[in-house]
Amino acid sequence: MSNEYFSGTTNSGTTAKKYNKKVSERELYLERARECSEVTIPTLIPDDAHTSTSKFDTPYQGIGARGVNNLASKLLLSLLPPNAPFFRLSIDNFALKDIEQDENLRTQIEKGLSEVEKAVMNNIEISNDRVSIFEALKHLIVGGNVLLFVGKEGIRVFPLSHYVIDRDPMGNVLEIITKETVATKVLPEEIQKEIYNQIQDDEDYSTCDLYTCIKRVKNKFEVSQEVKGIIIPDSIGTYDLDKTPYIPLRMIRVDNEDYGRSYVEEYLGDLISLEGLTKAIVEGASASAKTLFMVSPNGTTRAKALAESENGSIIEGSANDVSVLQVGKFPDFRVAQETIAKIEQRLSYAFLLNASVVRDSERTTAEEVRMVAQELQDSLGGIYGILSQEFQLPFVNRKISVLQKSKKLPALPKGVVFPKVITGIEALGRTNDRNKLIQFLQTLYGVLGAPAIQQYVNVTEAISRLAIADGIEVKGLIKTPEELQAEQQAQMEQAMADQQNQAILNAGEKIAGNIPPKSLGETIAATNNQ
Repeated sequence: MSNEYFSGTTNSGTTAKKYNKKVSERELYLERARECSEVTIPTLIPDDAHTSTSKFDTPYQGIGARGVNNLASKLLLSLLPPNAPFFRLSIDNFALKDIEQDENLRTQIEKGLSEVEKAVMNNIEISNDRVSIFEALKHLIVGGNVLLFVGKEGIRVFPLSHYVIDRDPMGNVLEIITKETVATKVLPEEIQKEIYNQIQDDEDYSTCDLYTCIKRVKNKFEVSQEVKGIIIPDSIGTYDLDKTPYIPLRMIRVDNEDYGRSYVEEYLGDLISLEGLTKAIVEGASASAKTLFMVSPNGTTRAKALAESENGSIIEGSANDVSVLQVGKFPDFRVAQETIAKIEQRLSYAFLLNASVVRDSERTTAEEVRMVAQELQDSLGGIYGILSQEFQLPFVNRKISVLQKSKKLPALPKGVVFPKVITGIEALGRTNDRNKLIQFLQTLYGVLGAPAIQQYVNVTEAISRLAIADGIEVKGLIKTPEELQAEQQAQMEQAMADQQNQAILNAGEKIAGNIPPKSLGETIAATNNQ
């Protein structure tokens, strides 16, 4: 971890103890998360004993995995829509009062904010952020908790089994501690020497546990890393509250609880019932498909002759000696299938499997994204609204902070603009501003007519705002006021020249009309002789 900001030191050897102490508080949430993972995606949250060679049991029903992936896809589409900004930068109200009288400055600021939005979105598009966020959303749906680290090089996902957290009664983060296993050789040399001095003869030296502590102190987050009780000096630093790279997410918030509850947990009963019924149907169908011929031991029909005979063969025996063994459980199967259908219907509504407002096409429009977000907001009890504040807002702030430090954002007028980030449904790009402007102009035209627009509306300013809302560069495309004035001057000069030429022509025709034909011919001939 880079030392972006410098703070003091922390007490050595306390981070690991804090982590082990808080593990017991997390255990209940982790057990429920693993139970939810077993009936949806078992590989998502495995137990602590799993290895790379561990074999996971696949659920008999697939609606759990399909529902989680579908819901995660829709959340990703609404939170990070492709080819459309999911946030909007707005001017602070106090700064807005100072620039209300200067429309040119306002347009300049709006253009600058639009360029900032475009730069942030371009950075997201060229990175692999969506891949990591999709993984995080699945953890969020199944486990209810996930931790994101938004670094300069990309996003790191910490599942619930790799971190502990402490919040205040309002839900604000007080402390986060992560645990990860790293290769000892990637640590600084002085730290490797300290570790080597502590290890026993039979202890493995190749890997070690790395603890990262993120603790809130007043209006800052102090960060430090510890391995085997040794503080790594280069890891010590501080972050502003709204610019921290660590973003803990919860699916469903419960008051006075440090961890959230998962979405799958609310439908765990249906998923467990569906798993049991589907397993019973599969095993019962397998047993029913097995056909056995039974031959009476006291009859005249020989079992060997029956088994070896071909189709249409003639053998000696009695038909009464042979019977077919079948499982007579078809009525029970029908009841189970009807119950399965009802459970699947409920789960389809819960995971939005029966609704789709997005067309099967390469490009998704902003209105379709808005409809998906509204669907999530209406169907999932405000989950999208929660994620817009707990994920989108800190994510955008962190992205802007990283790009500003790397000087990849365009400059804005200093002392005038205090950008604030607006996320959620109302901030799905500047399409909302564009639609409002178009609706206003259409209403003005319909009520007052075209003369009112020509008289009262600044057409150049309206065109500039529409272009900014669509993310179109207007430089060289839209004529400047100077160019319009020059064209008007040229048109006036051309009109005056045309009037003068017409006056001369009319005067010539009038003079020619007053000369007698004979004199006119003589005049022309004299002119030609000269």
